[in-house]
Amino acid sequence: MAQSAAAAASGDVNGGGKTKRKVAIITGITGQDGSYLAEFLLAKGYEVDMKLHYGDLTDSTCLVKIINEVKPTEIYNLGAQSHVKISFDLAEYTADVDGVGTLRLLDAVKTCGLTETVRFYQASTSELYGKVQEIPQKETTPFYPRSPYGAAKLYAYWIVVNFREAYNLFAVNGILFNHESPRRGSNFVTRKISRSVAKIHLGQLKCFSLGNLDSKRDWGHAKDYVEDFLQGDSSKAFKILGWKPRVTFEELVKEMVDADVELMRNNPNA
Repeated sequence: MAQSAAAAASGDVNGGGKTKRKVAIITGITGQDGSYLAEFLLAKGYEVDMKLHYGDLTDSTCLVKIINEVKPTEIYNLGAQSHVKISFDLAEYTADVDGVGTLRLLDAVKTCGLTETVRFYQASTSELYGKVQEIPQKETTPFYPRSPYGAAKLYAYWIVVNFREAYNLFAVNGILFNHESPRRGSNFVTRKISRSVAKIHLGQLKCFSLGNLDSKRDWGHAKDYVEDFLQGDSSKAFKILGWKPRVTFEELVKEMVDADVELMRNNPNA
C-alpha cells in the first residue's frame, strides 16, 4: 500500500505587526527528508499542535479529506516510491504514486478552494536528466529520464507547472540531487557502503561488492537540502542570501559511518 504519513504543523508567526497563520502538510514525513523537514519547520516556530494523518497518494478522497480538514498554507510533497531499481520492478505502482499521486494532491488543493492561499513544493529529482545532455546541469538542461521513477517524476514536474500556470497556484519543483544522512534507507547504495564499512571496522565483514564505480554524483546532507526547500536555488541563495551548506561531504561520511558503527555494534543483523 502506498501509505504516506502526512504531518500538519501549525504556528502563529509574527510578520509585519500581524499574526500570520502557517500550517504545513508534509507527505512522506516518515522518510529521510520528511523527518528532517518536520524538525526544521518546528524549529522555525511552526509548531503549536502537530498531528499525524495516515493517507495514501493513490486515494484522492483521502487527500481531499485531509487537506479540507487541515487547510494548510504550505504543502511539501515528499511522499514517493523513490528507489530507481525498484521502479523497474514496480513500474505501474511507481507511476501511480509518484506521478498521478502528485496530480491527486494538486487537484485536492483545487477542490478545497485553496489555490490562492497554498504554497506547494514538489520534491523533484536529478533523475529527470537521466541520460545527461550537458554537464553540469542547470534549469534549462533538457530532461531525458531513463527509469520508470524518472519518467513518473517528469510527469509530476510538468503537472506542477500546469497547475501553476492554469490556476495561478504558487507551485514549485525543487530538483534534488543525491543527499544522504544516517536516516537514509538501507536499500540505497550509500547506506550499503557506510554499513559495510562499519561491519569491516567491527570485524563482522571482510569485504563487499559494488556495481558501477565510475558514476559521479553531487552529494549533500539531507538537513541542508530540507533547509534549501525554503530557499530555492542553492547557488542563488548563496549569491543573494549568503546561504551555504552547514555540513561538508567529509562530515556527512563520518556521521553516516559513525551511526552505522553504533548500529552494527548493538545489532549486527540489522
